[in-house]
Amino acid sequence: MPVPHDIAAETELWDTFAESAFEPDAAPVFCWTQYAGHGPGPEVLGSPARVLEIGCGTGRALAHLAQRGIEAQGVDLSPVMVKKTSERWADTGASFACGEVIEWLAACTDTYDAVYSIFGAAWFADPGRLFPLVRERLGPGGVFVFSQPPAIPGAYGPQGMYKGGFAGKAMYTYRYSYRPAVWERLLTGAGFLAAEAVVIEPPKAGHIGTLLVRAEV
Repeated sequence: MPVPHDIAAETELWDTFAESAFEPDAAPVFCWTQYAGHGPGPEVLGSPARVLEIGCGTGRALAHLAQRGIEAQGVDLSPVMVKKTSERWADTGASFACGEVIEWLAACTDTYDAVYSIFGAAWFADPGRLFPLVRERLGPGGVFVFSQPPAIPGAYGPQGMYKGGFAGKAMYTYRYSYRPAVWERLLTGAGFLAAEAVVIEPPKAGHIGTLLVRAEV
């Protein structure tokens, strides 16, 4: 059953996140996991000429790709974050758009060699709506790759998430969690030819791993 996303409220949440998370002196970096220097890098995308990051956040991954000569575009729900990234990474050639990812993709007519999300919109958007739209935006041989924490055992589907702690203004959103095999079925059901979902082990035993999902058209 669909959950009641309130886009205006979620925009406020991500604007608040942008004020605290954006570091103007941070360098470009591309890492799928939450651990610096751990796990694979942009080679998972193949050799794309044009990429789209959905839920691009601080823009550091896009800036990294743009510095490699890749045409790099991102979309993010937060106008505060988009303003910051557009100014910070202007010299790299990366471009940033503001929009709700489902609406933005539905109106988009461009095609890409790769669409990706690093703890971004693929974690926070209904996959039943998102995946077919991503599929439409990929050209022949294109790939869709996303990473996020793996599901907590027994907790599957949309999960409510408050911002920060449990005090203050009630700002919340929804994130989506499934077992790896379910992610694969959702992607092939959306028209992808092949999909693989794996959990990358953390650098320290007992810590949280990283779900990495890759699908091909």
